[in-house]
Amino acid sequence: MKIIRSLNAIPHSQKGCVATIGNFDGLHLGHQKVINKLKEKAQSLNLPLTVISFEPLPAEFFSPKPPARIYPLRDKIRSLKHLGVDNYLCLKFNADFAAIPPQAFVQDILLDTLKVKYLAVGDDFRFGHKRTGNFDLLKLMGDKSGMTVTDTSTCKHDKQRISSTRIREYLEMGDIANANQLLGHKYQLSGRVRHGDERGRTIGFPTLNLRLPENIAPARGVYAVRIAGLANKNLIGVANLGARPTVKGTENRLETHLFDFEDKDFSAYGKHICVELFRFIRAEKKFDDFQALKKQIVKDAECAQEILTS
Repeated sequence: MKIIRSLNAIPHSQKGCVATIGNFDGLHLGHQKVINKLKEKAQSLNLPLTVISFEPLPAEFFSPKPPARIYPLRDKIRSLKHLGVDNYLCLKFNADFAAIPPQAFVQDILLDTLKVKYLAVGDDFRFGHKRTGNFDLLKLMGDKSGMTVTDTSTCKHDKQRISSTRIREYLEMGDIANANQLLGHKYQLSGRVRHGDERGRTIGFPTLNLRLPENIAPARGVYAVRIAGLANKNLIGVANLGARPTVKGTENRLETHLFDFEDKDFSAYGKHICVELFRFIRAEKKFDDFQALKKQIVKDAECAQEILTS
């Protein structure tokens, strides 16, 4: 998959594409249905499939308290690659972009630059200055220029609409099982293993550390986890997602302790791993001192082992 961060990076020789526009947070079953149908259309037209999105997301730009994200950007990109998308056009969303008139967005970006031949968006899709552009405008301008515009159908699970909002709510409650049902895949966070404070090593619980953005949805706390990327099989462990208040941490991290894995030569540093949040154990809390935290870590590890091996 090619990641494109600027319209200037799109070659003038491009013959066209099949496209969709949206946040695609989570790449859930509804998103997958849309993308799989568009892949078939792209193959029939012999054109690449392009997913168009924005950074920051428009809601993050306009709202002082936007909803949390299901996934950080790097995990969205990982999911898009897995789904077989050809191009991910990630445009910078700022005041200048927000001020683009909707007609100019369609003509300059979709028609003249991307040469979109087939476009799928939700029938409630709004765009352009003050969100005055809508599905009807896309359809009207598309009909005049040879761009087919279709709306995306609703996808349901247990008679309820699948949405990023529902998944976000499940994750915020620590309900990984129900979130996975709507995602259509196991919830994982990925990244390169970083050096941490090495406090865990002093008490017999060394950890693999991933730095995470603050605005992700999963409940802060302790999880039983499965880890891919360090061996020829999935490993198991216990992880804490949060800022580590007992040791006055300031940044959001996922700190994972692996069972039955020794890294004496510290070869894990720099490796890219995926950590599946398998089950939520307890919420993050501040302990009176480091020894109290150590006692709780022992209990958390025992609980995680029982969950993962039963």
